Amino acid sequence: MRYLFISDLHLEAERPDITRAFLRFLDEQASQIDALYILGDFFEVWLGDDNPDPLADQISAALLELSRQGTAVYLMHGNRDFLLGKDFCRRSGCTLLKDPALLDINNEPVLLMHGDSLCIDDTDYMRMRRWLRNPLSLFILRNLPLKTRHKIGRKLRNESQQRTRYKAADITDVNHGEVLRVMAEFRVRTLIHGHTHRPAVHSLEVDGKPAQRIVLGDWDKDGWALEVDDEGYRLESFALE
Repeated sequence: MRYLFISDLHLEAERPDITRAFLRFLDEQASQIDALYILGDFFEVWLGDDNPDPLADQISAALLELSRQGTAVYLMHGNRDFLLGKDFCRRSGCTLLKDPALLDINNEPVLLMHGDSLCIDDTDYMRMRRWLRNPLSLFILRNLPLKTRHKIGRKLRNESQQRTRYKAADITDVNHGEVLRVMAEFRVRTLIHGHTHRPAVHSLEVDGKPAQRIVLGDWDKDGWALEVDDEGYRLESFALE
């Protein structure tokens, strides 16, 4: 089995270069593997499956074609697109994953996460995350008028950018102790996540055994993808254009 993992593309109409790079990535790389996993923040903002969006239609059509060609596509919510729902998955041929999710790779359990829930030192964000991910809050948000959702989306995006700009780097990164706790809880030696925009492969020790935390990169100046097969894990970047 061959797998590809990506996250944090933050697709939006204002960045057509990322959209072009992603569509090329589907055609040249994802079409050659067994499964593609998108671990959150696929879109810069998602106001609901009922929001008319030509970019979303273009992306869902491309993903549907990929899945029809034989590549399974899996999608996880991020902190920007947690309102992605069943209708988008139906239109795009994706399977929506819970966060966290376990995947068996080469007879070893691997933990997949978006990664924001590991940033427990950012107490303001964690408080907001708990409110936004509450089932009642999600129900209310999905049933608000689109105009109201647009206003809320702009407000949350602006506040997020302001908070991140003035916070220390270690506050917005994952908490090492929380990483070890979660990996021990799920009894895994490999964790794959995104969110922090700090691509790297970190060597760890969990319950006295060697382990690794692989951080996917965001798509901005470059694209990032993790390829996994029988030979191991390879985190690589590539030019968008």
